[in-house]
Amino acid sequence: MILKKAVYFAIAVAALAAAAVVCVVALAMALHAAALPWVGPAWASVIVAGAATVLMAILATILLIRASPPKQPNVASQEKDLTSRIFELARDKPWVAAGVVVAAAAVALKNPKITAAVVSAVMAGRASKK
Repeated sequence: MILKKAVYFAIAVAALAAAAVVCVVALAMALHAAALPWVGPAWASVIVAGAATVLMAILATILLIRASPPKQPNVASQEKDLTSRIFELARDKPWVAAGVVVAAAAVALKNPKITAAVVSAVMAGRASKK
């Protein structure tokens, strides 16, 4: 049941994306046709590309502002230890945490000596705390 809903959701998103592409292409062709008599084919293409660039810059700016609003300083987070801050970061930004895990795995597979050194340093640190 859940998988079926996920598939339907993915199909709906793909259909909306295809419709958006068709609309953008149609608008680009209309802008090109409107500018063609005044400036010629090359400059009409430049106008279409410029309009697309301005539109994408505006949309990217809006999305970046909405994605990361200004945060207010939190005094309690400064008093936390490193482990709790790392887990809080992983909870807040799971894609970044997943990227760090993948990068660490790549380093571990590529350089087993570094992995052994890190593991021995962690074990030595834990032994000294006991």
